[in-house]
Amino acid sequence: MATVATRLFRKLEGLFCVYKPPGVHWKLVRDTVETNLLKGLNDTELRPVAREVRYMLSQSSTETSDAPKALTLSAACVPVLSEHPLVTGPNFQQIKVGVGHRLDAFSSGVLVLSVGKANKVLNDLHHTCVTRDYTVEGEFGVATDDFSNQGRIVERSTYEHITRDKLERVMAILQGANQKALLMYSRVDMRSQEAYEMAVQGRLGPEEKSVPILLGLRCIRFEPPNFTLEIQCLNETQKYLRKVVHEIGLELRSTAVCKGVRRTRDGCFTVHQALTRNQWTSAEVMNAVQQYRFIKNKRSTRALKDPELHVKEEDITTGQNIANIRDAVN
Repeated sequence: MATVATRLFRKLEGLFCVYKPPGVHWKLVRDTVETNLLKGLNDTELRPVAREVRYMLSQSSTETSDAPKALTLSAACVPVLSEHPLVTGPNFQQIKVGVGHRLDAFSSGVLVLSVGKANKVLNDLHHTCVTRDYTVEGEFGVATDDFSNQGRIVERSTYEHITRDKLERVMAILQGANQKALLMYSRVDMRSQEAYEMAVQGRLGPEEKSVPILLGLRCIRFEPPNFTLEIQCLNETQKYLRKVVHEIGLELRSTAVCKGVRRTRDGCFTVHQALTRNQWTSAEVMNAVQQYRFIKNKRSTRALKDPELHVKEEDITTGQNIANIRDAVN
């Protein structure tokens, strides 16, 4: 018969996401979540210690001191020490918490984690072609050795000549070049019906590991020297996104550094579902895992009833950009 802690652990097995704050290494986030889950599992109600009947020897006292003392047997109900918590220790001494697409120490945002058997699912997800969304903040007029505002300043430049129209023109050229790279790695003719159907179903993408590819690039704030970009991409790293900001500054005949990288979506996990620091508890994680299972089962049911409605939300941006991709080819 499973204990309360074992039943709770089975409910924790699954995928969920947390919000990684900036300046914190992803390993520290994983270790903190793992420690909190262990504490929550071991604080559950323990099964009562089994008891057994033992016959104890005792000497009965006699009236005369010269007579030998008689040995008698007495029954006693005592706990089984081999099953006592002080002997066996905690129910769970370690659990495996897996980490999906990682974030470096200076980035923040959605970080997907897994518990128990879901680590295999997370490994498969890590090698799946899913898009991720980022909000990247930049600043014109400065260049550093590592493309971030934390690095050593190597150059300063003017930026008064930069306008929003010029910035959007450079981003359009950059996005067009990346869309051509997407076609090359997808190995699918964009003029075919197959390409359109793959894009609608969210399956248009590199068949294997490829270079970082930008699927979408949009300016959502322009207040010189500061600006904010919204980026959808594949196979990226945070260092690559900082380099993109640097290259945009060079194309505008200026310089630029990245002030912050924030992941807002990783596949089907969004920033609205991410657990903040005070929610990294067993109860909150269990609720997040159950919610993910419910959404996954609901999608599977809809896909079985009507395959035409099976559209992956995590890759819907690819379907929205199919017209732009065809224009880039032509």
